[in-house]
This record gives sequence, C-alpha cells and structure tokens, in this order.
Amino acid sequence: MRFLGEPHHDGSALYVSTQAPSPGSTVTVRVRAPLSAGITGVHVRTVRDGEPRFTAASADTPGAIGEYGGYGETDVWWRADIVAANPVTPYRFLLHTTGGQAWLTAAGLVTHDVTDATDFRLVCHEPPPPWLADAIVYQIFPDRFARSRPMRELPDWALPRDWDRDPVIPSGPGTSQQFYGGDLDGIVQRLDHVQALGVDTVYLTPIFPARSNHRYDAADFDRIDPLLGGDAALHRLAGALHARGMRLIGDITTNHCGRTHPWFTAALSDPGAPEQEMFYFDPGTGDYESWYGVKSLPKLNWGSDLVRARIPAVLKKWLGPLDGWRVDVANMTGRHGPDDHNHEIAALLRREIGPGAALIAEHCHDASPDLDRDGWHGTMNYGGFTRPVWAWLRSPELELTNFLGVPGGVPSRDGLQTHATFRAFAAHLSWRSQANSWQLLDSHDSPRIRTVTGSADRHLVALGLQATLPGTPMVFAGSEYGLTGVNGEHARTPMPWDRPADQDLATLASYRELLGLRRAEPALRHGGLRWLHADTDCLVFLRETGAESLLVCARRAPGRALPLPTRAAGVYNASDTDVLPGDGPSLRVWRLTR
Repeated sequence: MRFLGEPHHDGSALYVSTQAPSPGSTVTVRVRAPLSAGITGVHVRTVRDGEPRFTAASADTPGAIGEYGGYGETDVWWRADIVAANPVTPYRFLLHTTGGQAWLTAAGLVTHDVTDATDFRLVCHEPPPPWLADAIVYQIFPDRFARSRPMRELPDWALPRDWDRDPVIPSGPGTSQQFYGGDLDGIVQRLDHVQALGVDTVYLTPIFPARSNHRYDAADFDRIDPLLGGDAALHRLAGALHARGMRLIGDITTNHCGRTHPWFTAALSDPGAPEQEMFYFDPGTGDYESWYGVKSLPKLNWGSDLVRARIPAVLKKWLGPLDGWRVDVANMTGRHGPDDHNHEIAALLRREIGPGAALIAEHCHDASPDLDRDGWHGTMNYGGFTRPVWAWLRSPELELTNFLGVPGGVPSRDGLQTHATFRAFAAHLSWRSQANSWQLLDSHDSPRIRTVTGSADRHLVALGLQATLPGTPMVFAGSEYGLTGVNGEHARTPMPWDRPADQDLATLASYRELLGLRRAEPALRHGGLRWLHADTDCLVFLRETGAESLLVCARRAPGRALPLPTRAAGVYNASDTDVLPGDGPSLRVWRLTR
C-alpha cells in the first residue's frame, strides 16, 4: 500500500489559500511531496488569457509543515503565488525529479503530456452560499412521507391508496395517479426524526398543483397544491425548519410545465396568443415538443422573452420559505436542436435568486461541461458517485433491466475500477463544484440502495462512503429504514411509521451515527482527499485539514490486513491498532496522530 507515496494537491483549504478568489487576486497554492519522491523543483503552470505561464514554487524545509499538518519529517511542501486572472483559471504542477519531469493534475501524476481537461481550477464566479457545503440533505416525496390528517378529497382522476396496506404500483396504469395522502404538515410532525439523522436541509420534490402524484407536470406555479395543505402549510413547514436552524429546498421544472398549465392552454387554444412563443410548436401540424415525447410535459422555449421573465419570477416568488432550488432536468433546460441557451439560463437564474440561495442541477451523466460557470452551484452526482458505488457494492443476485438509464443492468466492478471512476469524474470539476454537488445513493427516480446492495452490511459500506467522501450527502427518505424498490416509482414507498416489520432499526442507527460523524468532523466536510489504496474489495483514503486527518477504510469483502501509516485511534467501528482489519463488508474510520 502506497501510504503517503505520491505528491498531492487538491482544491481544499489545506492546499489553496481561498475557496472564493476575486478576479485578479493572488492565490497561494501548495503541493505536498514525500521526500522519497526525489523532487528537485516545482513550477506551477497557469493558463492566463488563453496562454500558458509558469511560476516557480519554493520549498519549505523538510518537516516544516506547521499549520498545514503532516507526519513528521517525511514531507516537503512547495508553494507558489498565482493570479486568478480569468473567471476560471486552470493550473497544474510541473515536477522536476531525479528521474525526470512529471505533471500533477486533478487526474493524478503522469510522466507524459496531457490535455488541459483535468487541470485544477480557480473559479472566480460568485461562490455558492457557505452553508451548502456543510449541508446534509434529506429528500422527501411529499405524498409518501407523512400525513397530518385523513386523506383530503381527491380529484376524480386520482387513485386513493391506503398508507400501510396498499403496495405502490411500480409501473403501468395508475402509477402516476396513486395517492397516499402525505402533506406538508405531516412533515412538520416528523421533524424530530429528520433532525436526529444529522440532517439540516430538507429537499421537497415538486409541491405545485398538477395532474400526477409526482407533480413534475405543474398546472400552476403561483400556489402550493391544496392536497399538500396549500400556501399556509408551506409557510408552517418553512417556519418550523428555520426555527430549528434548518433549511428548505424546492424543486422546479425549468425545462417544461404541465399540459394543463395556463401558459400552455393559452398557447394551445389561440395561435395568436403571446404564450405561443413560450413553447415549440410545429407551424404546419400544430404539434408541440415535449420532454422525451411525453405530451403532458410541453417543453419551454428559452428563446422566448416571456419564459425568461416568468420562470425566474417563480423562483424568486417562493424564496423566503425556500432557501434554494433543485432544478429538474437542468441538463435539458434551454436545449433543443440548434438552440442551446443552457449556460446563459443557468446564469440568469443564479443572478435572480441572489447569493444566499442554492441552485442544484439534476444531471444523470457527465455534468462537468455545465459546471464551474456562473450558473449551477453543483449537480446531483449520479455519474461520479451513485453509479460507481452501485457497481462496486451491487448484490451478485441483482436483476435490473438498466443502470440509471444505461441498458444492460448494473455491472459488477472492482475497487480499482470504482476508484478510477471516482477520480475521472472529480478530475473534470473544480473542488468547489465537487464539494457542493449532492452525493446520493438513491432517489425518487432510482431503485433503492438496499435493493441494489441486497444486504444491510453492503448498504452500510455505501452509506459510509456517502458520509466520508467529498460532496454534500443527499439521503432519500426511507433509506434509513432499509426500504426497497426496483425502480423510481416502486422506491416511493410510504414511510413505515406504523409498520415495525419494515423498520431496519440497525440501519437507522447507522445513519444517525455516520451522518452524525460527518456533522461532527470538519475534515469530512471541508478536508482534502488523498486516495491511499485500492484493490478489488478495498478502498482506503484520507480526509485532511490542517488540524486533523481521518483515515477511512471501506471493504466489500474480507481481504488481507493492511498496515496503518502511523499510530491511529479508532473513531468509527475501529479499535486502536496498527493494521486495517481484513474482514468485511465494513466501514471503519481512524484519527491519525501527528
């Protein structure tokens, strides 16, 4: 195991003097190298106004690591001052060694030339709200979380279901029409449970009136669905959360609205209506573009001035009770054929909601082309976190028809492939975007993590990675009880408040302990990340600040014991020992002494 064996840099505060540089400011960057690396000199290459420039770095004396932390006289810290000249300034390190030259980029150490795609980045755009990177987010699908009263009278198209007796219809007729009666006041009554998990931010899927239980087909953006308790219930929920020091995030569809929305009905009924420009109509047939061809979700045309005025007004209207927004299919917003307004729309929405509100983009594959700009603060990191975790920890008996939209089911991948995926996705983002992106094990749009892992012990390892790797954890309500589901619809099982047989209390205790550990340890929220070891069944990494270092060992199966780099004290599921135990599946955390 190559403990402390490679030069390292990341965008955390341990290695970069500021997370929010202003344009033209000077930023100190540091690279840490073991004495054994034989480094004789370091240059930092930045790209300024499109042209590479080199700045020589200076070395501290061996062991003089002071405020930056370290392990005795084993490291040399090299530092240089560079200028954040552009909105995004790429940089990398040129290492001169006794064995020749090497480049250090966010993808790691290489001895050949590589493109700029994985350079580290200084981002001068206005930073995300400071609370976002500290957050632990809890996703609630309102109809299935809790109800404060007997079910309200439903519209004639809805299918009433009994909370504890009727199983969720996973597909086919009735799927989007089934209602269990959850409401916003029901959430208020269960906030003790939510807060006990260590959560400080609640994210609600859509709450506007619609003709479905998921409400992504909004019929009105100006009021809260009466089935959820209406506007007053939102204010009661927001008030209860804010009184606890917690926050509330809403869900907005910027790509489409519902077929019954007044904007669309006006456009459909009158070809001369001003709302016609808000959608994509075929002038010959009168047909219209919709999300994935689903005609209940007509696509908005962001080339329209009306769309650019009305959608931002919706986001602003509900700020106050809401502290930010998750943006549904953000990757498709403003994109259709030759039209691509996505980046300017993301920037417009960010300007409109102001600096204190969060703006998180749904994106199910590579979100890097849309981040590190002046738009989305981060993404729902399905590609860079969910998919590799699933592939490593999936049950051997798992049978799913696709892998988050990719045909062929969930592949089985080893720890080396998983580590490579983690690094490949993170290397294309700034540290800031990575830290503010949501790391999720499952959601209302996916199978449950317990179904994927097939066991509580592998579920625990997945949770441990969610709690200890960089990024903002997002927990889908019910996963703390070990609920199952084979697809997004099936995963929306009503919470088992009165079904003890569906409550895995050991898993609940693990959620409280591991999310509580993240809440308690600054290194898990703000620390840098150094990968130390990967093999088929084991991943080992460090999370570090200037004040502390936490060593994390995740195993999916038994394997050989590995030595610790220095004396360690057990923090989670670990005793003080000089080896990493080889049993598994398991997640263990140690604090390293310096």
